[in-house]
Amino acid sequence: MNLYAVTLAIIVLTLLAVSLTRLGKVKTKADYLVAGRSLPAFVLVFTLLSSWIGSGSLLGGAENAYKHGFAALWQAAGGWAGLALIYFIAPRARHFAQYTIPDLLEARYSQTARVLGVIAILFTYTAITSYQFIGGGDILHLIFPSALSAIQGRCLIAAFVILLTAIAGMSSVAYTDLAIGLLATFTLCLALPVLVHNYGGWSAVHAALPSSHFRIFGDIHPINSYTGSNILPDGTRERISSAMELFLPTCLLMLGNQSMYQKFFSAKSEKDATRAVTGWIVGTVILETVIVALAVAGSAVFPTGEVHDHPREILAYVGLHGFSPAQTVATFANVNGSATVITTTEVVPPFAEHVLQLLGALLVGSIFAKIISTANNYLFSPATNLVNDIFVRYIRPQAGNQQVLLVSRLMVVLLGAWALFQSLGTESVLKKALYAYTIYSAALTPVILAAFYWRRATASAAVASIFTGTVVTVFWDTAFIHHHLPQIISDRDAIFPALAASLLCLVVVSLLTPRPNLAHLTPFVEN
Repeated sequence: MNLYAVTLAIIVLTLLAVSLTRLGKVKTKADYLVAGRSLPAFVLVFTLLSSWIGSGSLLGGAENAYKHGFAALWQAAGGWAGLALIYFIAPRARHFAQYTIPDLLEARYSQTARVLGVIAILFTYTAITSYQFIGGGDILHLIFPSALSAIQGRCLIAAFVILLTAIAGMSSVAYTDLAIGLLATFTLCLALPVLVHNYGGWSAVHAALPSSHFRIFGDIHPINSYTGSNILPDGTRERISSAMELFLPTCLLMLGNQSMYQKFFSAKSEKDATRAVTGWIVGTVILETVIVALAVAGSAVFPTGEVHDHPREILAYVGLHGFSPAQTVATFANVNGSATVITTTEVVPPFAEHVLQLLGALLVGSIFAKIISTANNYLFSPATNLVNDIFVRYIRPQAGNQQVLLVSRLMVVLLGAWALFQSLGTESVLKKALYAYTIYSAALTPVILAAFYWRRATASAAVASIFTGTVVTVFWDTAFIHHHLPQIISDRDAIFPALAASLLCLVVVSLLTPRPNLAHLTPFVEN
């Protein structure tokens, strides 16, 4: 167990060292918020990768894969589809070159759209940060079960993330992501074939699991039925719509993700932004597939025990227990009625045993580091909104760089405390993730895409769309909805009604109101 503790200690010290190294280079608002617009494509690839793959994939996606097999890739596939479209958005986003999504909303629409955008982002990003704290706390509890509870682990992770994020802003985020992305990519890709080989190959994994684990739709059910007593009929149409409940929120979050746009705003040039997306697509497809495959293999290796009751911990559990020498337990009946139990342990050369233990420690460490990285990104992003879109925009427009940096760090502390509070009342990471994704997907993604690609979209329509998407998502899973709508509708995830209402408002109100003026359109068109 000491090896795991040492690995985490090295990761923590390395992250702090990188942040402190960048601290001296943070002099201005642009340095803190967008790293001085100096990030090359290579750094952008790994900071984008690290900010996207966090607890939503490593805990929520892995939990889904443990229960339902490769159908969990529908959640990842939403991100892949979004990435394919982002390839065309990235250069336009860098050309716009502001600090936050609300900057974009005001430039294209109005101040009201800006304020509503800030509210939607605060709810979404602190929710995402909260379940990163849950993931980090789970890992600390698994490594130090007698010394730390999962709740105490969450508090420690929150304190570390707040410190790390406050030190050097985007410059700290981007360069810690580079180290984390390299570590996680190498370790996860190496751990999968080793685990499968030790278990006897994919044929053994396939034989140990239900056939539904290897089907395109598997046996997934509507998201809201996971924690309730009402499970809809398991027909093909239900499985397809359930897959869309995983696919759509992830896809739309990817398309409108403020953290992603901030990275594009931080790029050296439009060409660097486009190159980074190409590397991001390749890295995301590989890592998300490996994560799901590792969880599926883990469900075969560890079908019972503690991890069966807490399947979101499967990847860390594999790191802790999946690379030890295999043990076989045989029971023989005696003539006197008693039984003899014989346990045999696979003989592994000492060097190979140490290498396997190191691989397990690196796997746990890389998962831990990825969670820290994602928490770092999603805590930093809403802090920039409060500073840039509220404090500088409305309270102190003439604030100097030092005052902006001080307030930025204070906002990181306050939002980190709010995220920690949310984490203490959350148990299902998957459901919390999809809830957060849906707020953003329904409220902001339609108006962000319309800013770049639909010149007819108006300010009034944007306000109506953001407001409606947020309200429908927040109130969908309430007693009023469940009592007044048929069960087959009310048990669906909020993404369908919230997105439909948001798009309807955007289109109808745009067509009923005057066209936007040229000043609002100019920054968003190429010619």
